[in-house]
Amino acid sequence: MSPTAAGSCAPPAAVLCGLAGLVPSRVVTNEHLARRLDTSDAWIRTRTGIRQRHVIDPGQATSDLAVEAGRRALASASAAVDGVDAVVVATTTPDHICPATAPAVAARLGLAGAAAFDVGAVCTGFVYGLASAAGLIAARVAERVLLIGADTYSTIVDPLDRANAIIFGDGAGAVVLRAGHPDEPGAVGHFDLGSDGGQEDLIRVAAGGSRQRSSPGQPGRGERHFAMRGKEVYRHAVTRMAESARATLSRAGWKTDDVDHFVPHQANLRILHSVADDLGLPRERCVTHVESVGNTGAASIPLALADAADSQVLKPGDRLLLTAFGGGLTWGSCLLTWPMLPRPERTTP
Repeated sequence: MSPTAAGSCAPPAAVLCGLAGLVPSRVVTNEHLARRLDTSDAWIRTRTGIRQRHVIDPGQATSDLAVEAGRRALASASAAVDGVDAVVVATTTPDHICPATAPAVAARLGLAGAAAFDVGAVCTGFVYGLASAAGLIAARVAERVLLIGADTYSTIVDPLDRANAIIFGDGAGAVVLRAGHPDEPGAVGHFDLGSDGGQEDLIRVAAGGSRQRSSPGQPGRGERHFAMRGKEVYRHAVTRMAESARATLSRAGWKTDDVDHFVPHQANLRILHSVADDLGLPRERCVTHVESVGNTGAASIPLALADAADSQVLKPGDRLLLTAFGGGLTWGSCLLTWPMLPRPERTTP
């Protein structure tokens, strides 16, 4: 444990000390989608702001992206930590229903023996994972945690579904967190988390779980794929993300003007701008990466952070507001003061 944390009676804080992102090398542009779907580049850009997304090759899986992103994050943090005590993987697309993906990722990274578990909060998974990692560190269960957000939506989205095939991409982003002091740069704190399971049908994959498997008959094609009621999701996403962000700012005693960069879940550009507008934040403070990678689920916030760090948009001391919304329904926000980090490897291979 760091000297600062060890010398204090207060619970240690989780401090970000490593960062990395990765997307597959295979690119699917809007023009590619227009060839098989009744759509166009202009239509997609107008409604989502997305111009391309990356997808895995046949035979690849979520863990393959998670392992490489985790390796890069550990390398980024090598000056601050030597190994980790826990590995947390936030994902909606695990390699298997059973077992969890995190233990396999840990083993492939040479971290066998570390605690390892998955977090399932859909697109809010990374923020939930940050809270979980911070809890492990505060409870002194772990001194160092590797948190990975990784999703391969191309494996669950129907390629012929125009509404969703244009939105989602594959990717992984990872951070390393160490025990430290709540006042030092990189400390993660002041969370707001919430859910509304009464709206679970707005975003879901109906087949594959115990509900479908214990029911008679075989699932239809649509039930095997990701489904989302877009207009209702849009409304809930903007409302919940803005409310959660305000609650988090209030708990920290921050005002909107105190936020240097707003880093929302990269759902689509219209949602991102609507939330920023609702909060009264200038759109230029909104960190976006969705244009070139699409909606990458639990990977979207760490990928956006890695891209902004690589582009040197983020400077040490900058105050960040992170917020997300996903299936469940789930939502969450947290605050972070940006630390001094090595420049991450480029997101693309």
